[in-house]
Amino acid sequence: MNVCCPISRRLTSALTSRNSLRYNDLFDTRWDHPPGLLLKRLLFAMANHLSALKRARQTETRTQRNRSNTSRLRSALRDLRETLAKGDKAAAEQVFRKTVSALDKAVQKGVLHDNTAARYKSRLSARLNALK
Repeated sequence: MNVCCPISRRLTSALTSRNSLRYNDLFDTRWDHPPGLLLKRLLFAMANHLSALKRARQTETRTQRNRSNTSRLRSALRDLRETLAKGDKAAAEQVFRKTVSALDKAVQKGVLHDNTAARYKSRLSARLNALK
């Protein structure tokens, strides 16, 4: 049974394709800073307290910093694994030193736990020593 009330009519008219495209443009995450990010912050802000707004700003900057540190670490690990796959021990030893440095920096910056970095180093050094 199709019962139509004024509220459902209003909702269906609000969710037409033209309006939903404008609404979805606010949440487009293909770029670092989507065009509607400021509007999104204004519409869906947690609170209007200065401390809460400051915390939100701090969280954004820390998220970007953590993302770049994690990306840097993953790139270093990928480079070492690719070098190990090629089988060149001399080149792998040089890349291994840089990767160990990247792991230590990741621990220092709080991206990885100490034991996780130690496990990575141990397993990668075992793979390096297995090369001939």
